Amino acid sequence: MLPETLAPDVSRPSDYAYDWALVDVETSGLIARRDRILSIAVLTFGPDGEQTGEFSTLVNPGCDPGPVHVHGLTPERLQGAPTFDQVAGRIGALLQDRVMVAHNAQFDYDFLAHEFGRARLHLPVTQRLCTLALNRRVEPPTDDLSLASLAAHYGVPQTQAHDALDDTRVLAGIFRASLAEAVRLDLPLPLVPCPPRQDPQFAPKPPKTPCAYRNPGRFTSGGPLVQGMKVALSGETTTSRAELVTRAVDAGLNVMSTVSRHTSVLVTNDGTSGSAKARRAIAEGVPVVDEHAFLVLLKDVHPGTPHGKRASGSPATAVAPAAPPASPTVPTPPSVPAPRAESTPAAKPFGRRRVLVLGGTHEEASAARARVVELGWAAAINLSASVTDIVLLAGGDNDRRMRRVASMGLPVHDPVWLGAPAPQPVATPVRGGAPAAILPRGGVLDLPDLPATARWHVGASWAHQRNCEIDVVAFVLDEEEQVSGDGDFVFYGAPESPDGATRLLCDGPTEQSVTLDLTALPPAVHRIAIAAAIDGEATFGDIGAVQITLAPGSDVPAAAQAALDAATSERTLLLAEIYRRGPLWRFRAVGQGYDHGLEALARGYGVDVA
Repeated sequence: MLPETLAPDVSRPSDYAYDWALVDVETSGLIARRDRILSIAVLTFGPDGEQTGEFSTLVNPGCDPGPVHVHGLTPERLQGAPTFDQVAGRIGALLQDRVMVAHNAQFDYDFLAHEFGRARLHLPVTQRLCTLALNRRVEPPTDDLSLASLAAHYGVPQTQAHDALDDTRVLAGIFRASLAEAVRLDLPLPLVPCPPRQDPQFAPKPPKTPCAYRNPGRFTSGGPLVQGMKVALSGETTTSRAELVTRAVDAGLNVMSTVSRHTSVLVTNDGTSGSAKARRAIAEGVPVVDEHAFLVLLKDVHPGTPHGKRASGSPATAVAPAAPPASPTVPTPPSVPAPRAESTPAAKPFGRRRVLVLGGTHEEASAARARVVELGWAAAINLSASVTDIVLLAGGDNDRRMRRVASMGLPVHDPVWLGAPAPQPVATPVRGGAPAAILPRGGVLDLPDLPATARWHVGASWAHQRNCEIDVVAFVLDEEEQVSGDGDFVFYGAPESPDGATRLLCDGPTEQSVTLDLTALPPAVHRIAIAAAIDGEATFGDIGAVQITLAPGSDVPAAAQAALDAATSERTLLLAEIYRRGPLWRFRAVGQGYDHGLEALARGYGVDVA
């Protein structure tokens, strides 16, 4: 039954009262740039919580409907349904001037953006809100954050899963209850701005052909080219650029779009042209050959060493991943030690305390959170329904959240409590049957294989900021700790790698995540480095701790988490890395900061920054 109203009892209604459009789509697959919408439902509500509109329809996608066993939409049921462009106008009218709400909202938004793009229409969504992200902030005591689990927790009846209209009605009940919890906890809503997306061609570029060979190093004048050498091209050539690239790739060379210290050779007919690539080649001492010499060398490219095999004379033992390279003008900070996973406190059969530290200087709060982790508990970053204890440092009683802490009846302790013998465990529910592993800075975890449709999600969250923005980014790196091209730098402006294996999700001003399909990564990929950078003059000392989580899906409990506290001056923070260790993939919580900005970090990884 649909709730009569979405309006919670709010003390500051303007912070929670909007015109809403609740959306659910059923699709032929999971990839928005390729798959199509099969059915859609939209419910609209005013700021007072009263429903103002409803629309649902099947959609004829003009293609195979995909997993019929999931959504039940056979070709026969879809035959005769309108195409999306025939209903896009009505859907757009319902979305206009409203906040779009969905469970896993980026999924629904991306499908709508592509469908509106194909119809050559503007998608009138300027803000969206994800109920999955909202409940990650609330942290209700559920086994997971799926629509079904949240419906059961909030007492919302669900009659027909994967039916767009029923799912949207269930979403309305979940959203109402989640809004009430956000008010109770004084949580800012995770509203995400949505810039216009009208171009149907905004899908990522086709991936370049992965090179099957390891980089053997620099080209030597008078010597041969060797398979795996990194080759960059610059300037005008007599032979078409496409043909040069094709011939080089066919010969087993790794054609790059940028020049770095790992580039083997630059091909250009004018090495003194002053182009960015030529200047970088001169600065790094990269050999330069002209087009004619390169074509001659292509006739006899020597065999290289395939990825996964050791080069002749190299040691058999795998090495730990290196610290990220520094900009030529910025010294590299010392690397972070990498303790094994067994150094992490073992999971206990009872619920774990989740402790929020309020007040104190950054150094005092950081030390208190480190002590929380030493005790085998979790250090909370924000007030949520799962917080069990508050530690109050100097000035913490002035924190505006203390009013909510008092109303929730949470125990408040002074710092001495952290030094006393460990208190008895609390009877908190354990989501998913087992608590997440609490990793210290440098803690490592081996990753098991996932089902074919699952992805690893590395999430980052922080306290709400009013004076700056934080951007999460990812670098897809080879054995030389370099990107294979600018497409392997994943950030807000390019949120997906060309092969689709690495993707950035933005779920609000205090939360972003990177999803990884490890099975789809080319063999050349050795490591994925995930970092955060501050847009503005603030430092991570001003921001406080950043919480990272590792989960085998978007709505399942975290397998591991860590609270990372940088020192006072960093503006860029390496959060985590997933890297190969023999046949395994491993996750490491890093927490290594840099005083320089994102541009220097990107250049160090070989990204060509204009």
